[in-house]
Amino acid sequence: MNTFINNLPKAELHLHIEGSFEPALMFKIAQRNNIKIPYASVEEIEAAYKFDCLQDFLDIYYQGASVLIKEEDFYDLTYAYLTKCAEENIRHTEIMFDPQTHTERGVSFETVITGISKAVEDAKEKLNVSALLIMSYLRHLSEEEAFKTLEQSLPFKDKIKAVGLDSSEKGNPPEKFINVYKASIEAGYIPVAHAGEEGDSSYIWGAIDGLKIQRIDHGNNALQDSKLVSEIINRDIALTVCPLSNTALKVVDDLKNHPLKKMMDLGLSVTINSDDPAYFGGYLNKNYSDIQKALDLTKKDLIGLAWNSFRYSLLNSKEKEQYLKELFDYYQKHMKS
Repeated sequence: MNTFINNLPKAELHLHIEGSFEPALMFKIAQRNNIKIPYASVEEIEAAYKFDCLQDFLDIYYQGASVLIKEEDFYDLTYAYLTKCAEENIRHTEIMFDPQTHTERGVSFETVITGISKAVEDAKEKLNVSALLIMSYLRHLSEEEAFKTLEQSLPFKDKIKAVGLDSSEKGNPPEKFINVYKASIEAGYIPVAHAGEEGDSSYIWGAIDGLKIQRIDHGNNALQDSKLVSEIINRDIALTVCPLSNTALKVVDDLKNHPLKKMMDLGLSVTINSDDPAYFGGYLNKNYSDIQKALDLTKKDLIGLAWNSFRYSLLNSKEKEQYLKELFDYYQKHMKS
């Protein structure tokens, strides 16, 4: 089954580039930029990548991001993740990045987007991996700050496909960002948002009704409300579920109790993703393999999850068809074995 998963053509729709920051690369960039971090070795950083809740994770996440200063740093971070995609047969990925994490430190928006987008361009040519970028607003900051980020992004619109909403969910409901989402949509960005990870089902209602999102990031707590489940199905909105993230942050106590299979059985369109893989113990293939074992998913289930990953991507119809054809060929070849 692991070989089947490793070779399965798939897309990743929920990945924070800052959350793919491996300890060795963090240590290397910190030394390169002569930035002092509170860790004397790669091993100490690895030991720190352990936490009990979302806020503990976010604290070290932002601390790690503080060593990213130059265009080269953002390039190296992004290209390292895209290399991993090539190794795992992730044919397409949609990368979330947090400009405010960096602009608040005096790093220009241009530095961030240029480094990331150059890595995306090189990966398409050298690794045959396609990628789109999702600019995420930090929900613990104000809508006014999000508007500043939107304005900063406009000269680089051609490099950004969508806007998202991440960081601390509780106490920062989607409704807080209705105006900036409306302006973002008017600017041409596709809206997605984290909802229903820590927050209850009302956060998902707020995201789909208030922010008009086209995809729900996480969405675990949709199952609290049967009417909401029906609404998500009727609107044909996919969920970008992140199994290992959910256990690492105690959203789910054990993968065997993860709601993914129940979501599938109810008719929800689910995808599997790694979220912040350097911190949560596994990239996309490990998320697939661990949840497969925990829930006894079949090859047909896994094909369906991969199918959703392409179908609900932000690619155009022609690009989707190409990848779905590749997946269908894989299905034809392997489902009889």
